[in-house]
Amino acid sequence: MSTINCNGTLIDLSSPKVMGILNITPDSFFDGGKYSNEEAIISQVEKMLTDGATFIDIGAYSSRPGAKHISEEEELNRIVPVIQLLVKEFPNIIISIDTFRSIVAEQCIKHGACIINDISAGSLDTEMFSTIAKLQVPYIIMHMQGSPQNMQNNPTYTNITQEVLYYFSTKISELRALGVNDIIIDVGFGFGKTIDHNYELLKNLPLFKNLEVPMLVGISRKSMLNKPLNISAEEALNATTSANTIALLNGTNILRVHDVKEATQAIKIVELLNN
Repeated sequence: MSTINCNGTLIDLSSPKVMGILNITPDSFFDGGKYSNEEAIISQVEKMLTDGATFIDIGAYSSRPGAKHISEEEELNRIVPVIQLLVKEFPNIIISIDTFRSIVAEQCIKHGACIINDISAGSLDTEMFSTIAKLQVPYIIMHMQGSPQNMQNNPTYTNITQEVLYYFSTKISELRALGVNDIIIDVGFGFGKTIDHNYELLKNLPLFKNLEVPMLVGISRKSMLNKPLNISAEEALNATTSANTIALLNGTNILRVHDVKEATQAIKIVELLNN
């Protein structure tokens, strides 16, 4: 359960790891447009790797609430050159691709990425599961109600923890039947959820260990932290570290973050506590 195979490299997740976020979208909620040239991209990735990131997650399609929809072609035109650049610059890099499109997933793996991070868990592209089975790469499935364009309109659940658990158990069964080995879950903080829903999931993360797959948490600088504290995303580093620490204490295996150094420090502190 705790090891995933990234292109022949076995990564042990029994000790939590950090996934650094590289958004190459012009309209991401926190760092949109910051990494639009080769120099900025290389410098940011080098910093994240030096600070302790095991994975670099590249996204070319903004999934913030109400984000603009872009074509498959535009997504590929943005993302493939960045993969090629990073693989050349950092030969041992482990790249994750944040996409819900099977064609994008396949092309990115072909060019040197080795993990697919799908916000829709196959729901937005019916070919995704069979593509992952064919590629045999680690696959991150996230829970989302609706689509990025409408998910925050009026998220409603009877019992969010039960519903998200059921959602994952169904998806995991489907993937296992297709022969997919490395599955990672992400409860999808902020994706079709109110602030109360988010905190209920954060509190109940230990229940998701029953699914017996590694768990990723992406809470970095999100509005569930900013809104209650009445601060901006830029001011939310301290809140992010607090939330990441809670997530680690509740069994998280991967922290997906904008700020790698602080996440690495949180992991070290929690590991000292647990040892």
